Amino acid sequence: MKSKIYVVGMGPGKEEMMTGEAIRVLEESDVIVGYHVYLDLLGERFSGKEFLTTPMKQETKRCRMCFEEAQKGKTVSMICSGDAGIYGMASLMYEVGKAYPETPITVVPGITAASSGAAVLGAPLNHDFCVISLSDLLTPWEKIEKRLRAAAEGDFAIAIYNPSSHKRQNYLKRACDILLERIEPERACGYVENIGREETRAVTCTLKELRDAKVNMFTTVFVGNSGSEMINGKLVTKRGYQIERSIDLCGDDGR
Repeated sequence: MKSKIYVVGMGPGKEEMMTGEAIRVLEESDVIVGYHVYLDLLGERFSGKEFLTTPMKQETKRCRMCFEEAQKGKTVSMICSGDAGIYGMASLMYEVGKAYPETPITVVPGITAASSGAAVLGAPLNHDFCVISLSDLLTPWEKIEKRLRAAAEGDFAIAIYNPSSHKRQNYLKRACDILLERIEPERACGYVENIGREETRAVTCTLKELRDAKVNMFTTVFVGNSGSEMINGKLVTKRGYQIERSIDLCGDDGR
């Protein structure tokens, strides 16, 4: 029996923010595997599918479930929030897939939080930028510190994922302290909570103010580069275009 596995980025979760390809392969799938929070976001459209899940920290088991179901001849989709290849399950699926070489994997991209959050704030990533996660579950904090310092030194705009959790409540403050070693306190920044959902909330602020911001695991943080500024309430990182200023040719009488 021919088996097929998709690893699908579902974006923020709203159907209108999923790609057409993502919707198509989910409709084709017999089984949809994922963390229960993401399965809940799929809504009624896919309620007739077989849903399989595991608790958090059992991602490897979740991947093996995909291959086991595919070996039964089923079309299987592993869903991830945002993009499956950006802090998602795509790489782990390929690693686990070494034991299942006969089962092909297709990655279906989705809108990652850096893109969807940037659109809410304005245009904070419109020049060179980097994405850094503050989660030290799989990455040592010492390495995260190095990446933050390198990003500040390189004058990158920065998108920060996983800025806080119940066990990491002060991590954003620690990250801001590292950035403040090289970046001025008034640097334009912002953050977005619950991107693409009804309770979306966007805040613009300075780096100094960001240090004391109350954020959660559903927040994506943006730090501008040295050319970023607030324009009409939006966080904008400029490309460097020279804008010609219009010259008022009218006389004093306004004609």
